[in-house]
Amino acid sequence: MDYRIEKDSMGELKVPADKYWGAQTQRSYNNFEIGTEKMPVEIIDSFAILKKACAITNNKLGILSDEKKDFISKASDEILEGNLDDNFPLVVWQTGSGTQSNMNINEVIANRGNELAGKKILHPNDDVNKSQSSNDTFPTAMHIAGTVAVENYLIPELEKTLDVLYGLSIENRNIIKIGRTHLQDATPLTLGQEISAWSAMIEKSIDNIKKSVLGMHELALGGTAVGTGINCPEGFDVIVAEEISNLTGIEFKTAENKFHSLTSKDEIVFCHGALKALAADLLKIANDVRWLASGPRSGLGEITIPENEPGSSIMPGKVNPTQAEALTMVVAQVLGNDVTIGFGASQGNFELNVYMPVIIYNFLQSVRLLADGIKSFREKCLVGIKANKEKIQSNLDNSLMLVTALNTHIGYDKAADIARHAHLNNLTLKESALELRYLTEEEFDLWVRPENMI
Repeated sequence: MDYRIEKDSMGELKVPADKYWGAQTQRSYNNFEIGTEKMPVEIIDSFAILKKACAITNNKLGILSDEKKDFISKASDEILEGNLDDNFPLVVWQTGSGTQSNMNINEVIANRGNELAGKKILHPNDDVNKSQSSNDTFPTAMHIAGTVAVENYLIPELEKTLDVLYGLSIENRNIIKIGRTHLQDATPLTLGQEISAWSAMIEKSIDNIKKSVLGMHELALGGTAVGTGINCPEGFDVIVAEEISNLTGIEFKTAENKFHSLTSKDEIVFCHGALKALAADLLKIANDVRWLASGPRSGLGEITIPENEPGSSIMPGKVNPTQAEALTMVVAQVLGNDVTIGFGASQGNFELNVYMPVIIYNFLQSVRLLADGIKSFREKCLVGIKANKEKIQSNLDNSLMLVTALNTHIGYDKAADIARHAHLNNLTLKESALELRYLTEEEFDLWVRPENMI
């Protein structure tokens, strides 16, 4: 491999000749050979957005030339276009402030900008990082990346899923089935009503997530090292938030208290709490689907789901609820991520939190997994759900809990006697009621009508 020599305040280092990063990136690459988890591309893209916005802002404030602004912007655009993806090699497990990733971006933009200019006009610290610190750029990149992921990727997938669930609920609104509580038979409802609980969960999750992500619209830029804004010109924070808004199409604003922005990650914790609530609901929906589709002959079998692939390497013809299983594993990961995020956010010592890379890595993974998992579950399972009307009717007819309709006519105790007698003697409810002589056949047929119990 060919190398070139780069230097920083600590001395010289060999850097791969075909890469745009510099000495500080190389030091981090050499010093943190930990795991395989790279800094997420969403963070890289968010850094490119904020570096471009900072250059535009510094130019407007008269402290960065037009030429330097233009080449910082051009190099940033190349990052956003994916042309420089192989120039960001750093792992998550680095300094907790994300300083090395900030410098990785600064060095790549400076070196690529200089190449585009045909001369050395950009310095990674003095120009690309002008009016900034890693301590305010990294939390800003976190908020940009998290907000974009939630609003542009996750919420649209949830809204599409909500439409499918609305359709399923309407399609099955007249199919009466037995309800279940504690995994035991309960009083009837319609399959449409049962599915309406799923749609309400998604609807409420969308609302909760939209509200929770608003806190992440606040940006730390302008706080620089400890929140005082040292080396940052007056008005920079407001203008740069406007520029980031222009570049993303999302209404960001500068945080009122920069001391809070650097040391606290409560907005991310709060938003991920809404993601955790969504995950909990998704686990319920996925489990309901696989329970209702269990069988096909020895389970509940009240719905059928698409047969996507063979389910066993030894049992011919077996088909499993694989989409439900995949989604429940996503849920497990998201719940684990919430623990990591919560712990990391609790470690804001004095003026800075130093768990930021692992916090945003887990947050973005949760958003990505939830969005992908929901899309897959919707397209390869939910849209193909069909009611097994014969099995639903059979389960309804055999249920003992229809006896609940008799409570107001003969009292709870006698109704319980009918159900117990039917169960112990393998009788229908009607046969049990008549055998016990608690009511007539005409009364039973009049009072025990599932269509009047929903």
